[in-house]
Amino acid sequence: MPSLRENAPVVGEVVLGVDTHRDVHVAALLSTLGAVVGTASFPATAVGYRGLWEWVSRLGTVRRAGVEGSGSYGAALSRYLLARRVEVFEVNRPDRSVRRRRGKSDPVDAQEAARAVLSGRARSQAKAGDGPVQCARLFKLAKDSARTQAINQLKAILVTADPDLREQLAGLKTPALVRTCAQFDDREDDDGVKDAVGQATRIALCLLAQRIDQLTGQIRDLERHLTGLVQRHFPQLLIPVGIGPDSAATLLITMGDNPERLCSEASFAALCGVSPVEHSSGRQRRHRLNRGGDRQANAALHRIVQSRLRFDARTRNYYERRIAEGKTRREIIRCLKRYAAREVFNLVRTGIGPREVAEEVAEAQLRNLLGVGGQHADRIAAGRWPSGP
Repeated sequence: MPSLRENAPVVGEVVLGVDTHRDVHVAALLSTLGAVVGTASFPATAVGYRGLWEWVSRLGTVRRAGVEGSGSYGAALSRYLLARRVEVFEVNRPDRSVRRRRGKSDPVDAQEAARAVLSGRARSQAKAGDGPVQCARLFKLAKDSARTQAINQLKAILVTADPDLREQLAGLKTPALVRTCAQFDDREDDDGVKDAVGQATRIALCLLAQRIDQLTGQIRDLERHLTGLVQRHFPQLLIPVGIGPDSAATLLITMGDNPERLCSEASFAALCGVSPVEHSSGRQRRHRLNRGGDRQANAALHRIVQSRLRFDARTRNYYERRIAEGKTRREIIRCLKRYAAREVFNLVRTGIGPREVAEEVAEAQLRNLLGVGGQHADRIAAGRWPSGP
């Protein structure tokens, strides 16, 4: 682990920046005044992480670090630094203007990562990745596998198949189609030359259907694991209308194992892409949909809102009231997604204890049962029935 550059140790705080790669990480240390204290490269292994920490500790005191790719190549290093009480920030790749001016190299990228933390440009704290949310992320990653791709491949084969076979399978829904194809013979006959293409088509359909069945069974097992994990660690999320284990897990993954990294519910809404975006012109004052953020979390909030529009009386009443005010359906859904994001954040916020969970669960059950808002639910709980809408 040769040092590329190293100056005299600094008495006081230094800021660490790391440019991460699959096999090697390049680190740079800056003083609080921006001077480069040293740069060095380390292998992306447990031994390399210990060597990096020993090198950093010898040159100064590190309380803040900027890591490129803290959710991919730098995930393990981020967990290592967080375990040593270092505040880790996610750093985007350097600005193109900086690269044009200073060139592109790993030491330069590492120094820019440290400068981003030092200047305050890097403000997003890295996810901890060491708790139940990380387990949920792994389950979701395995669950969202190649099943859809296999189904599409099966249907694509049918497009070019023999007309007799297409007519035999026409009109079948996907489950029935998979069951039928799985019963085809996947063995090659001795007289396969006579209808080689038709036989190959049936063999391919059979193998793909068997693969789909296998993936479906694995997905069911993963769904059970995911449901059990959410019920054990975040039961309060399953009480409100429209939030199921899959949507809850998706939103938890966006938050991370350390939701305290999100300063407010507004930051969580921005992370989910449901924060309002100004879209005004002239006398017209309005907001539009936010097309940024985590789109999987945004899709989970969309599913929650669609479910509530069908089954929740409060949501339907709100929708009708805003329609009467002249709002469009897209604008109303944007508002409802924002409310859902606020509700999820408040249920998972840092410091909530068993007593607070029980109180929020009881309040959610009361609102769902009576179809009233939060303030009315408080009055009902206090024995004062609301006098007006």
